[in-house]
Amino acid sequence: MAQILVVEDNPVNMELTVDLLESYGYAAVQAEDGFIALEKLQNESIDLILLDIQLPRIDGLELLSRIKSNDSTKDIPVIALTAHSMRGDNERFIAAGCIDYISKPIDIKGFKEKIQLHLSKLN
Repeated sequence: MAQILVVEDNPVNMELTVDLLESYGYAAVQAEDGFIALEKLQNESIDLILLDIQLPRIDGLELLSRIKSNDSTKDIPVIALTAHSMRGDNERFIAAGCIDYISKPIDIKGFKEKIQLHLSKLN
């Protein structure tokens, strides 16, 4: 079973995302901020990261930079998960190291397809 790290500071968004992932048969590991996420990455075997870009204490792009610069986590695929949908954001998140982008509110059908697509590339 794939383990997906959800980095999200909003409890409602976290609950929705985790519920969706678990309904698809995935294990969800929760982190409310970037420092918790870094700790979870050291202690858990993570297959995919869903990363909110607007986080307290350390923002998503800084966290992404730390993930990608660490040899033990640099190959874990990261999908940006954010309410930001300004023109150019997709390209900015991809350029920073994300493999994809999911905007909030989550489109449930599209969300499932993206998760399945990227997990299938790992096998």
